[in-house]
Amino acid sequence: MDNSAKSRRSADLHTPSGLGQDAVRDISAAANALLADVFALYLKTKNFHWHMSGAHFRDYHLLLDEQAAQIFAMTDDLAERVRKLGGSTIRSIGDISHKQRIKDNDAEFVHPHEMLAELRDDNGSLVASMRALHDLCDEHRDVATASLLENWIDEGERRRWFLFETLRQTN
Repeated sequence: MDNSAKSRRSADLHTPSGLGQDAVRDISAAANALLADVFALYLKTKNFHWHMSGAHFRDYHLLLDEQAAQIFAMTDDLAERVRKLGGSTIRSIGDISHKQRIKDNDAEFVHPHEMLAELRDDNGSLVASMRALHDLCDEHRDVATASLLENWIDEGERRRWFLFETLRQTN
């Protein structure tokens, strides 16, 4: 193997972004934690979608499928944004499990209303994390990442609102 091929393989994945090293480090770390939470929430939403039961099965099943698709749609843009900044992003399920803050739910059975309440709260936590990352982006003048977050915050608020209203109807 020639030296140029060897050096290319060992080269950093650093991509010049125009942001300082502190900004790249801080925003990448926060974005990767957010990405881990997005994957955790996606899988939890699909889990509850798959295991939904009861009188409102069809409505809840379809609601959660729609929400899961919206959550999953964030993953590629968020991971690629980290790379555009010059950071590296998550690499595995194990990496996600170390970074995620949204708790898994591996229970054998969860009542449908408990599912919706848990997802309502988790979407609220995700929105709070996105707002915190937005503040960090503002601090480092990263308008591109902040711009992505603004639409996702709105979508997360909508998901939380729908879950809140669905639960209010059933109490």
